[in-house]
Amino acid sequence: MDSIPKELDTELLPFVRIYKDGSVERLKGSPYVPPSAQDPETGVSSKDITISLNPSISARLYLPKLDQTAQAQHQKLPILVYYHGGGFCIESAFSSDHQRFLNSLVAQAQVVAVSVEYRLAPEHRLPVAFEDSWAALQWVASASASASAPINEEPWLVNHGDFKRVFIGGDSAGATIAHNTVMRAGAESLRGGVKILGAFLTHPYFWGSEPVGSEPSEGHDKALPQVVWNFTYEAAPGGIDNPMINPTGPGAPSLAGLGCSRLLVVVAEKDELRDRGVVYYDEVKKSKWEGEAEFVQVDGEVHAFHVLLFGSENSKNLIKRLASFLK
Repeated sequence: MDSIPKELDTELLPFVRIYKDGSVERLKGSPYVPPSAQDPETGVSSKDITISLNPSISARLYLPKLDQTAQAQHQKLPILVYYHGGGFCIESAFSSDHQRFLNSLVAQAQVVAVSVEYRLAPEHRLPVAFEDSWAALQWVASASASASAPINEEPWLVNHGDFKRVFIGGDSAGATIAHNTVMRAGAESLRGGVKILGAFLTHPYFWGSEPVGSEPSEGHDKALPQVVWNFTYEAAPGGIDNPMINPTGPGAPSLAGLGCSRLLVVVAEKDELRDRGVVYYDEVKKSKWEGEAEFVQVDGEVHAFHVLLFGSENSKNLIKRLASFLK
């Protein structure tokens, strides 16, 4: 018996379709893969954990290969809290492209990584992803020795995490989350008094109502970055000029409030979001932020190439650069 085709309600091409029965079809995104006891190429171990049941927040944890000496078993490593990209509506901390990227980065940087599985739109419209990501960072901070109850007893963090070397990172929409998380950490305390040492934003997904740099004026309000934001955060105060997506726009809080000591902004020459990253970096430098900012442009490359085109020479070089930043 032939099945009755579902009736389309709305769609955000090329990413998702929503049907009138409430179901969601994701049209892009790499397949989910399980964690690995030991990745054969890098030696990195990974496992999946639950951060919260209500709301539902989980993560994939990564631990580099350690020497089997007693001293190494208690070696303290920097902590990276990572937020994946995907326009707030596709991809996952459990996807194959982010798994291979983080295996490589964790092995080279020698960090404990927590890749956050935040909830996605359209089932969970923004700002849910931002709230989940903040909750995940607070969960990580609760594993520090100075945190009060309830204590996070995750052994990889407790035994190997150096809470004086906590980093935040993300690509694309994940970099947008990373920026907002660091801004929030500048205004609110993390558990146990944990501080963020540094943050890297690779190809941050920022936009605004007024074109900047080489962005064309014609059709600007119909460009994909604006369409995606309007879809994922329908009720955003200020729309596309909400400071979460336009941190250099009118009324946005001063970037001097960034709650970290070091910042690395990475853009790609052929990325339509490139100029936003440049403006962001420039405005950070102009602000009274007291940290150290670095900027990298990779010529000839497209958005999120280091994840989507993993294995290319430029991808390898950028991952090496990110690892250097974390060291």
